[in-house]
Amino acid sequence: MSTQIATLAGGCFWCLEAVFDELKGVQSVESGYSGGHVVNPSYREVCDGSTGHAEVVQVTFDPELIPFADLLRVFFAIHNPTTLNRQGADVGTQYRSAIFYHDDEQKRIAEEVIREIEAAGIWDDPIVTEVTPFDRFYMAEAYHQEYFANNPFQPYCQVVIAPKVAKFRKQFVDRLKK
Repeated sequence: MSTQIATLAGGCFWCLEAVFDELKGVQSVESGYSGGHVVNPSYREVCDGSTGHAEVVQVTFDPELIPFADLLRVFFAIHNPTTLNRQGADVGTQYRSAIFYHDDEQKRIAEEVIREIEAAGIWDDPIVTEVTPFDRFYMAEAYHQEYFANNPFQPYCQVVIAPKVAKFRKQFVDRLKK
């Protein structure tokens, strides 16, 4: 069985991880940082916006079970790709929407899916998601991994993440692992 890796930024990595963990065909999801200029940044450094990194998830998936295009359709359904450097109350370049493509095929598919979503008129504003080459991934600190699963009653999880997960489950019920 062959796997592929997708590196995606769409605001808080806890939100993305919680959704992609439940998606059929996804083998693992790791929260971390990409797209910056500092080697091995800390969460505090990324949060202050000075490193240039985005909070990302690195998704290992089986393209036979979930093609990259379908993974991106889920990605675009669970965050707002029209707000520059912002997702809800989270503001800064670390919360930007980005697809860090790993090869030319991922780039082509990302651009195609963006055109498809824009043509469908799902969003009133233009999509501002960056499509940029992948360089490096830095794993976030251990307490960020599986954050929603490990902290379901934390207020941010209740107010922000749980509604996103519920929306995903309703919209993609046929794509759930369980």
